Amino acid sequence: MPESKSTAEDVSPEKEHEFEWLIRPCHIYNEEYKDCKSIRARFHQYFIFGEMLVCDQWLTDYNNCYLWNKYKNEDAYENLIASEKQRRMRRLKGHYDNDVWQKRDKPPENWNAPLPAWLEEKRQKSYLKSISEELKEKPSQKVAESSRGKFCIIM
Repeated sequence: MPESKSTAEDVSPEKEHEFEWLIRPCHIYNEEYKDCKSIRARFHQYFIFGEMLVCDQWLTDYNNCYLWNKYKNEDAYENLIASEKQRRMRRLKGHYDNDVWQKRDKPPENWNAPLPAWLEEKRQKSYLKSISEELKEKPSQKVAESSRGKFCIIM
């Protein structure tokens, strides 16, 4: 039997760009680049890491995003997706490297059991419970109106 070769017509547009959901709006990449290069961010980077971080990837991602959105450039799409996947893996590295806790396949059997009596009694006297009851009595009023005078704003 001859092998069937995949052509451009065989690949659906949905399957071809299945990771497009990873791409942020282009202005986000530009804002991240500007923030990374700001004096405040540079001071923070030096304080935390002992050196200033390289911000060029944000600019590269912005340019790739622009090329993808404006011209549907496939190379820009691939580079942007690779960058987002790498950024995501870096962010989740601690989660994947965690060997202290055993990961579950399903929730514990008693996950929705009733609270112990002492905790239920404490919950009945809580501030959140009183606010919840207050809002249930006056559903038409907004949260800010019902708790007027309870906020402290520091300028």
